[in-house]
Amino acid sequence: MTAFDASRLIGQLEVTLDVDVLVGEYPDRDGPPGSPPAVLDVLAAHRVRAGAVASLRAALFDMRSGNDEVLALGTRAVPVGAVDLRDPVGAVREAERLAELGVRAVRLFPDEQGVEAGFPSVRHVARKAAALGLVVLTGGDVRRFWQPFAGLEATVVFLDTHFYHLGDFLVVAADEPGFHTSTRLLNSPDALETVPADRLLYGSRTPHYEPVVPLLRLATSGLTPEEIAAVAGGNARRLLG
Repeated sequence: MTAFDASRLIGQLEVTLDVDVLVGEYPDRDGPPGSPPAVLDVLAAHRVRAGAVASLRAALFDMRSGNDEVLALGTRAVPVGAVDLRDPVGAVREAERLAELGVRAVRLFPDEQGVEAGFPSVRHVARKAAALGLVVLTGGDVRRFWQPFAGLEATVVFLDTHFYHLGDFLVVAADEPGFHTSTRLLNSPDALETVPADRLLYGSRTPHYEPVVPLLRLATSGLTPEEIAAVAGGNARRLLG
C-alpha cells in the first residue's frame, strides 16, 4: 500500500502569515519544543513565511517578560501580546503598554487560565482592547466567547471555531463585521467555502497542532486562487499590519 502523500495535494501553497503560533511550554503537559528557533523552523518547513506569535510564558506566568521575548523575535514573527484574564487590571495595563510599543494584537487564553466568557474580566479587557484599536485573538468556544465582544465594533479572530459550531459563528458574524475565524478546526468538506473569504485567517497553532491538516484543507478547498491567497496571509496582514 502506498503511503498517503499530503505534500502532493498541498503543492506550492505558501502561507505568508499564520495567525496562530505559540512559543514557550505548557507546564502541565508534554509537548513539542517551544523555543522560538524550533517553532520558526517548523513554520519554514511547511512553507509558512511568518507567524503571529504569542508567548505561553506571558499567558501563564508573567505577562511583561513573556511579551518582551516575543517583541524581540525579529521579522519572521509578528508579535502578539498575551494578557492574563485572571488579572484584568494588570491585563489592561499590559495592553496599554503594548499598544504604545506598536503591537497591533493581543491574545486571550481563557481555557488555559480557567476563565469563562461571562466573567467581568473578559468584558473589561474586551472593551479596553477595542478602545485601543487592538485586534483580539481569542481561544474558547465561539458560542460563548462572542458575547463579551458584541456591540464594541471590535476586531476579533476566534481561534477555536470548530466546524460543528460554524453555523453559530456565521450567525453572530453577520451582525459583527469585525468578527473573523481561524481555519484550524474547519476541516469538514465545505467549511471553508461557507465562510466569506475575507473573514477567514489561516491558523495552525504551531507547534501544538499538526500544520499539515489546515494546509491540506486550504489547498484542496473550492476557493479561488485569490481567496486562498487572502486566507493564507492576506487577511492577517490587513488586520495585523
